[in-house]
Amino acid sequence: MEPGGGPGAELHGSDVEEGLARAVLAGSPDAIVALDRDLAVLSWNAAAERMFGWPAADLLGRRAPIVPDELMAEHNAVLERVRAGGRVSLTTKRLHRDGRLLDLRVDTSALSSPGGVLLGYVNVYHAAEDDDAAHGRMVRRARLVRRLTDVVGDINAELDLPVVLDRIAASLTELTGADAGGFVSIEGDRLRLVGVHRLPETLRGATADLHTSLVAKLLRTGKTVLLETGPEGFPDLIWARLPGLHTIAVGIAAVGGRPYGALYALFARRKASHLELELLELLAGHAGIAVANATAYQDAVRQRAHERAVFDASADGIAVLDGAGAVVRWNPAAAELTGHPADRVIGGPPPFPLPAPGEKLTFQLPSGRWLDVLCAEIRETGETVVDFRDVTRAKELEEAKDLFLATTSHELRTPITIVHGFASTLDSRWDHLSDVERRGAVHTIAERARSLGQLMDHLLLGARAGAEELKVRVEPFDLAARVHAATLGLPVLSDRHRLEVDIPPDLPLAYGDALATDILLAQLLENAFKYSPDGGLIRVEAWPEDDRVVLVVDDEGVGIAPGDRERIFERFVQADSGNRRRFGGVGLGLYIVRNLARAQGGDVAALPRSGGGTRMRLVLNSAESSSCQDRSERGVTT
Repeated sequence: MEPGGGPGAELHGSDVEEGLARAVLAGSPDAIVALDRDLAVLSWNAAAERMFGWPAADLLGRRAPIVPDELMAEHNAVLERVRAGGRVSLTTKRLHRDGRLLDLRVDTSALSSPGGVLLGYVNVYHAAEDDDAAHGRMVRRARLVRRLTDVVGDINAELDLPVVLDRIAASLTELTGADAGGFVSIEGDRLRLVGVHRLPETLRGATADLHTSLVAKLLRTGKTVLLETGPEGFPDLIWARLPGLHTIAVGIAAVGGRPYGALYALFARRKASHLELELLELLAGHAGIAVANATAYQDAVRQRAHERAVFDASADGIAVLDGAGAVVRWNPAAAELTGHPADRVIGGPPPFPLPAPGEKLTFQLPSGRWLDVLCAEIRETGETVVDFRDVTRAKELEEAKDLFLATTSHELRTPITIVHGFASTLDSRWDHLSDVERRGAVHTIAERARSLGQLMDHLLLGARAGAEELKVRVEPFDLAARVHAATLGLPVLSDRHRLEVDIPPDLPLAYGDALATDILLAQLLENAFKYSPDGGLIRVEAWPEDDRVVLVVDDEGVGIAPGDRERIFERFVQADSGNRRRFGGVGLGLYIVRNLARAQGGDVAALPRSGGGTRMRLVLNSAESSSCQDRSERGVTT
């Protein structure tokens, strides 16, 4: 092209346009014949040569002998109508070079100059059978589109994802006429066959590399469907090894705007036309919607299952109330905490009052169990979620601590008051007191100081036991000797009690801590005396039992209620129901006893005694047992 766009440029542009026009005429699938005003042939394309059998070189500049004589009048009438303006399309007959009559449809229009001057006529010929085929294709397309609507409804009616994927593959073969179909999911850089129809079931789950697949090729082109022919075009598709496979059509199914997978239509006996590709594209779009629906449903099912599992597994009681305050959901923990099963509660109000939203209510059930109750409103549904938990243990501990503080204050104040009183008396009236009176006062001060020391020892041991810091060294020791030492002198402490000790001379050595056992025995004996205010027999007995040594302390005292036989070993608990509360103490003695026993590998329990009273049963390991010997050799320290 010359600079400035001069005449040379126009000539060059004209040549390009003329060449393009010739290419269009040559490539047209329809026969195109241009005539001048005298009906001489101006243009006769390759399709016209094929249709009528006349080469262009034989007809250019001449009238084409293709109009039968009996139709010449029709032909002239058409040309006259076109010359006057307009376009005529009609079905007629024309002659082949060999004399055959051809059934054709011809579209005739005027050939005019840019200024509107009539230069001639243009005829475009189509075989009538092509029109019939086109009409048949339109009818078939309409039928398949109607069927597609039914298929889509059938697919969307199913929410089980694997079933949906198989239905998509089956629908694909039905609509496209493919010999087999498959649905592959895109999983990272791999494809996985997840839906099959007319493919071996053993191929389900087979994988292939995404980057070398037809799916990747389709994604790179940006098109929605892809048609590949020839076995060399899809060697990667190992699950498409169908006998005679020659064509594969692929369509992308997107979920949420992102490629989720692809539909494969596999052709082995018939060919795929544009209609099959159109239906594949439409089905792929609907497949993405069906997969999205099934995926969303599965997510919802999993979410509900997760919520249900959390709801059912929660240690807290959880209830859901409707807008009218009736229970609609009641988890297993709620039934266990309240003693009300779901079938008795659902449809009615919860069996306890409700706090205001955001507040907490502590409520005691008739069973004696304490609950902390919280509420929260769900504004979207008008429902109320109620969460409640068992705080009985915490409530009892809180009450026990309050009792402990009150008791400890009393236990400390009494000896301190007495010590202070006697000390003040000695200080102010020393010269006025006799020697006996002074010695009595000093003795009282010493006894009360000893009680204070013992109380402080219990508090310290209780704190260490609560922090799991009780340290004992387990080794063989003579339990019989510790019992005799602990009981020595006890008979003279009370003229209302009798003490008996029955220890066999061949009692095996115990395996534990001798000092810890001293503390333990002293507390058990003290309790036996304290809780036998009316006197009676205190009996200490020991014997071997399997690989253990058993020691019991029996009394004929007030006894322990069945519900308190375990509670008395807890901190700050003194079986305060009944008349045991009047004996004083801070509720740490038996808690320390059990911790010391278990620290040595033994245990202690409170049992009822035949005829009234209590039996405290202490069990320790025997030093003669092989397991204890093994531990001794390892130098176990607890």
